[in-house]
Amino acid sequence: MQIEIKVPPLAESLTEATLLTWRKQEGESVRRDENLIDIETDKVVLELPAPADGVLTRIVRKDGGMVASQEVIAVLDTSAQPTVAAAPAEETVAVAKTAAVEKTATAEAPALGPAARKLVAEHEIDPRQITGSGPGGRIVKGDVLAYLEQAAPAAAPSPAAAPSDVAGARPEQRAPMTRLRARVAERLLAAQRDAAILTTFNEVNLQAVKDIRARYRESMQQVHQVRLGFMSFFIKAAVAALKKFPVVNASIDGENIVYHGYYDIGVAVSSPRGLVVPVLRNADQLSFAETEADIAEFARKAQDGKLTIDNLSGGSFTITNGGVFGSLMSTPILNPPQSAILGMHAIQERPVAEDGQVVIRPMMYLALSYDHRLIDGREAVQFLVAIKQSLEDPARLLLGL
Repeated sequence: MQIEIKVPPLAESLTEATLLTWRKQEGESVRRDENLIDIETDKVVLELPAPADGVLTRIVRKDGGMVASQEVIAVLDTSAQPTVAAAPAEETVAVAKTAAVEKTATAEAPALGPAARKLVAEHEIDPRQITGSGPGGRIVKGDVLAYLEQAAPAAAPSPAAAPSDVAGARPEQRAPMTRLRARVAERLLAAQRDAAILTTFNEVNLQAVKDIRARYRESMQQVHQVRLGFMSFFIKAAVAALKKFPVVNASIDGENIVYHGYYDIGVAVSSPRGLVVPVLRNADQLSFAETEADIAEFARKAQDGKLTIDNLSGGSFTITNGGVFGSLMSTPILNPPQSAILGMHAIQERPVAEDGQVVIRPMMYLALSYDHRLIDGREAVQFLVAIKQSLEDPARLLLGL
């Protein structure tokens, strides 16, 4: 029976994707759930598994092709036999030895993420030489890039291949944008063009949060097997503020305002492919432990290239933390069609006035960028103050104040 291999359904906001590298060629046998090809969308790299055992009889769309959702890209025949030429009798032993070596090497090779697999193939690297930092030793893109950077000085390029060694040379390198980077650029420009973006700032004393974390960190780890971080406090504080100011959780659709009766919080995460924003759905219904577990899972999936389109779709409000990179203050850009985004920054020990005395406290600058077409300045400022109050007195989160 012949089965058409189709591009998986894409999100409504995605109209096309790019075929990266076919893992199998025409005439080769494949097993059910074996990855046939990596497909890059604006948001993620998807693996396309084989639906059944069989032979890949025809590849309709080649590497690098632009494809649409549900488009046929290959044909799999479940009753065909692989077109493998028989080896001459005198070469049978040699072929068997080679196959055994290849099988052993394959068995010993570590697991690769989609982006890492692409780089390994492009640079013809033996993955066994790379130490994986992903779950279970899985190799992610960052591991391959680090390996290439370390290996670069060992190479001895010829003068023709190293123009920077020539006196007065001004080398340049031109590379196409990835679909993710191109999409991010498009959305950032659209956000600045289509929205009236304004930013308001405040600062928050995180001493109370730090005290809670220090007191309950070990208990949280023992009971729930998760680390109690800062992000769960910010998400809880944001949800409480969104409930008080529903317009910040709303969006503009043409001439209508859409008020969302749910709290799907996007959390910006750095990945080898760039910044991605997985969505924590129904964040108001999650405990601190569940929130931390989901955030940690997002981070692992982002590094391993395993975030799905569903993970990255939707969201009614976004939180981004430039503080992990050392940013002291910034003006985050909206994540359309959302109308607001909260920016976290680096925590610094600074002198502050407290009860008439100067004390040293862990302080963070907060930034709220918002669409002034929908959100008035008064609402934006009060929203940010509500977040500040919840973080400086976390008991308010428990009491619903």
